[in-house]
Amino acid sequence: MANSIGFVNDTLHVEAASLVDIAQRVGTPAFVYSKALLTAQYHELENAFGGIPHRIHYAVKANSNLKVLELFHSLGAGFDIVSGGELSRVLTIGADPSSVIFSGVGKSTEEIDFALKTGIGCFNVESRGELTRILERAELLHCTAPVSIRVNPNVDAQTHPYISTGLKENKFGVTADEALQLYAIADASDDAEILGIDCHIGSQISQAEPLLEALTNLLELVDILSARGIALRHIDLGGGFGICYKDETALDLATYGASVRQILGHRPLSVIIEPGRSLTANAGVLVTRVEYLKPSSQSDAPNFAVIDAAMNDLIRPALYQAWHDVVPVTKGTVGSMAWNIVGPICESGDFIAKDRNLRLQEGDLVAIMSAGAYGMVQASNYNSRDRACEVMVDGAHFNIIRRRENIRDQLRLELEAQPEGSA
Repeated sequence: MANSIGFVNDTLHVEAASLVDIAQRVGTPAFVYSKALLTAQYHELENAFGGIPHRIHYAVKANSNLKVLELFHSLGAGFDIVSGGELSRVLTIGADPSSVIFSGVGKSTEEIDFALKTGIGCFNVESRGELTRILERAELLHCTAPVSIRVNPNVDAQTHPYISTGLKENKFGVTADEALQLYAIADASDDAEILGIDCHIGSQISQAEPLLEALTNLLELVDILSARGIALRHIDLGGGFGICYKDETALDLATYGASVRQILGHRPLSVIIEPGRSLTANAGVLVTRVEYLKPSSQSDAPNFAVIDAAMNDLIRPALYQAWHDVVPVTKGTVGSMAWNIVGPICESGDFIAKDRNLRLQEGDLVAIMSAGAYGMVQASNYNSRDRACEVMVDGAHFNIIRRRENIRDQLRLELEAQPEGSA
C-alpha cells in the first residue's frame, strides 16, 4: 500500500497537497485526511477476506465525518453504529438502513424505536433487559426486530484496559450460557428474527490469536444452537485490528483472514467485520502551529513547545497515554532539542507528546500523525475552545469537509435556551 503522507522537497504533503498550503488556507489546528489512504486501507481489508462471504461494516465511532462515511459507502461498506446520532449520520449520506448494525450496551427506547422504524439490518443485543425492550417495542410498532446476541467470550485482547471489551469484568455482551437463554427467548418470540452471533473483544489488537480464540468460542455456540434448531446466518467478529502508531506490530490482516477462512470450514455463515481505527487512523494528521517555545534553564526540567492544538482536539495522549508521532511540516535547520508538546488548555494533563527530539522555532507547523481515528469524534469545547476544521485531500486538491467552529456556534444553544419552566 503506497504511503500517501510524506515529504516532498522538505515539506510534508498529504498526497500531492502541501500541509503548508492547507494551513495557509484553512488555519490551524486542522484535521487532514487522505482519500487515497482511506481507500487503500479499505481495499486491503477486503482483499484479506477474499474467498469468504463477508461484508465490512465501518465502525462510525472512529471517524463520523459525512464525507468519510460517503467514501466508505461508495466502496461498498455497511455501517456499525452505537447511537441514534450515528444512525442519523448514516441515513444522511443515503446509505441503506438494512446495511446498519446497531451495537452498544445502552440503547434507549427512543433509539430502538428509531432503528425499528427505519428498518436497520440488525441489533447486536447486549443484555436480557435490552432484548426484552426490543421485543416489546417491535410488538408495539407491529414490526419484526432483527437480532444478534453479543457474546463476551472472556478472551484477553492484550491491549489497553480502557479499550478491552471481551473480558468478564467488561460491561459488553453476555456470557455463553446467558446467550443461549436469550436465543431461546428470541426464538420463541413472534417479534424477533434471529440473524447471527456477535463478539468484539477490544481495540488496537496486534496479534491474531485472541481474535481466533474468540471465533472458536463463538463457533461452539453456533453448533449448539444449530443442534437446537436455531440456524444462524452470520457471525460478527467485530473489529479492533491494531495499527502502527510508533513501533507496534500491526495486525497481519491477510494472515488473519486466511485463518478465519480455515477455522470456519464449510459452515454456511457469512462473516461481518467492524473495522474503524484500522481504516482511518493512519490516513489522517492533525496540523498545528507552535505558538511559544519555553526552553528550561534547569537541566532536570522539560522544555515546552506550546502549540495551538490541545487535549480538546486530540484527547488520546491524556486519556490513554497514547503515542502519536510529531513531525515538523518543514524540515528545520536549528538544533534539535527534547520538547514536551503541550496545548494552551489550563490543565497539566494537556499534552500531545513528551520528550521528542525536534528542530522547532516559534511559528513552525507540526503534524500530529495517525490522527484520523478518535480525534475529531472525541473533540470537545473545553475552555470554550472552538473545535478544529476537517479537510479531505484528493490528489493535489483539498476541500474543507467540516468548517471550523466559532464562538457563535458554541453560544447559540445557550442563547436560544428557553427560560426555566417555559413550555
